[in-house]
Amino acid sequence: MRSDGRRPGELRPVRIVRDYLKHPEGSVLVEFGNTKVICTVSVQEGVPPFLKGKGQGWITAEYSMLPRATQTRNIRESVQGRIGGRTHEIQRMIGRAMRTALDLTKVGERTFWIDCDVIQADGGTRTASITGAFVALVDAVIKLYSDGVLTSTPIKDFVAAVSVGIVNNQILLDLNFEEDSSAEVDMNLVATGSGRISEIQALGEEHSFTREDFDKMLSLGLEGIKQLIELQKAFFEVQGGIFRRKNIKEARL
Repeated sequence: MRSDGRRPGELRPVRIVRDYLKHPEGSVLVEFGNTKVICTVSVQEGVPPFLKGKGQGWITAEYSMLPRATQTRNIRESVQGRIGGRTHEIQRMIGRAMRTALDLTKVGERTFWIDCDVIQADGGTRTASITGAFVALVDAVIKLYSDGVLTSTPIKDFVAAVSVGIVNNQILLDLNFEEDSSAEVDMNLVATGSGRISEIQALGEEHSFTREDFDKMLSLGLEGIKQLIELQKAFFEVQGGIFRRKNIKEARL
């Protein structure tokens, strides 16, 4: 048993609350245990210069953490005057994951801004951001479809993410901060509803790991993502390729 009572292959309690904020086209609060992230999606007419005139859209992501999301206060990056390397990395990862989900050739020249703001951090903030942002993105796309802006809801597949690690020579799913900070190996995995892998980030800083370890971590991560996608599916019904909202405000694992 782990320090929080979970089995090695068990996710933390997961909760997603939709329509968490009033103004964005899509917004959720996502919780992975004590990690809490607000994910919003805003739709803006126009695309970056490199896409102008090509008739397709774009998705970009921003990620930030409140100063007291952690045990000690962090200085806001906006005050420091620069965005840190970790933040850049996470923003790119969220953006890539969301671009896996949406067919950008069918949304016109529009930009979907994904904003993920961590209000409480206890490990797995990037994977929670991706899992929650997908629900907010689909809600935003459905709104455009309902308003007659889009002729379809061009979601290619469900997308979710989870962390896996080796802690004290044991493979664990969905690491909290205590486990993540002591892990010999840390993996972040993004995959789709059909089980296809979108991205793997795996690192053993002072410890190498075997192919057998990697295969076990991958299998465990994919099982976790399967559960997270079932949670996402609670919010939508899909008929003939069209996504529609179910009248559900909140879902939990």
